[in-house]
Amino acid sequence: MKTAGIIAEYNPFHNGHAYHIRKTRELLGEDCAVVCVMSGNFVQRGEPAAFLKSVRAKAAVSCGADLVLELPCIYSLSGAESFAVSAVSILNAFGAADYLSFGSECGDMELLSEAARLLCRDDMRAALARELRRGVGFAEARQKALEKTSGRDCSFIAQPNNILAIEYLKALEKTGSAMLPLPVKRLGAGHDSEAAEGESVSASFIRAALSRGEKFPGDYMPEPAAALIERETRAGRFVTPADCEASIMTRLRTARDEEFAALPDMSEGLDRRIMSAARSCATLSEVYETVKTKRYALSRIRRAVMCLWLGITKSDAAAPPQYLRVLAANEKGRALLHSAEPALPIITKPASAKKLPEEAARLFALEARAADLYSLCFTEPAMRRGGIDWTTSPAML
Repeated sequence: MKTAGIIAEYNPFHNGHAYHIRKTRELLGEDCAVVCVMSGNFVQRGEPAAFLKSVRAKAAVSCGADLVLELPCIYSLSGAESFAVSAVSILNAFGAADYLSFGSECGDMELLSEAARLLCRDDMRAALARELRRGVGFAEARQKALEKTSGRDCSFIAQPNNILAIEYLKALEKTGSAMLPLPVKRLGAGHDSEAAEGESVSASFIRAALSRGEKFPGDYMPEPAAALIERETRAGRFVTPADCEASIMTRLRTARDEEFAALPDMSEGLDRRIMSAARSCATLSEVYETVKTKRYALSRIRRAVMCLWLGITKSDAAAPPQYLRVLAANEKGRALLHSAEPALPIITKPASAKKLPEEAARLFALEARAADLYSLCFTEPAMRRGGIDWTTSPAML
């Protein structure tokens, strides 16, 4: 039996995600096991996830995945390169995945591989530095540098799933992974599109529809996922960035200068820009708009602010994964857990986290603290109790 790893956020799980899993099995065989590494309660765009990680993991296993492992917030709240390396490292440490299956807008393995190879070259780094000195944003500078180095149109690198696909290929090489890459061409609506294309929409579309209180968008999710998400929404457990704004602004206003400087991915005065805006702006959106420039992408700024709120430092983000946490599994996933020979401790019950080595225990405690802050986003006071990460067991289907 072959096993495929998938790196995802499932924020929330929709028909496109189900297609990716289904297509992976078409390519590798129907008995293929699917192991997902999924972002926890915070996602790479620099926001709290729309629904609890336990709910999103259960939805994934209800709709085709066999096992879901957590990507802790110190990695899910990082740039594409670190995000990819950390997630691939977790799959490597689990030791049971033969393939890494990932979506991409182009689906062209040769094109993606060439871009990944060129982006790792020393002359490419020099070309990128030259483009950045022109004052353009990082994404534009990278595309221009790649085009000048390769001699071909590289507009495909501006598409979000292609960007991550390239980073996954780089991560496989960087970590010496034994997994083979398996690109799956993305169909339907774009990554952040809020437009529907038939039965295919992005997670952004679903979140926007829920935020506006429109008809529940269940048609765009497999039935088991739709049932879970509708239940959580009705119970007041749908989280938006606005739900934690007051808490985040309080943290921004009271943080010391050195705390801003200690954030991950700080360079060229970004910490001082955020600090200055935090002490003068009235709202979080105003902070973001004030800090944003061509050089500083909005997602990077949001991630920095979220890291400050959660107490994540650059040294935390630089630490390699220390444990593997199971969020959900079915019978096939449980069999994988029994047969795997992982290189890191596996947490299947919260109590086992108390037996982790010192550094792993520290990072688990950081994750648990982040979950406690996440719970403050719920609208009902009774739902805001702390200790959720210490009391929630994996969903076993």
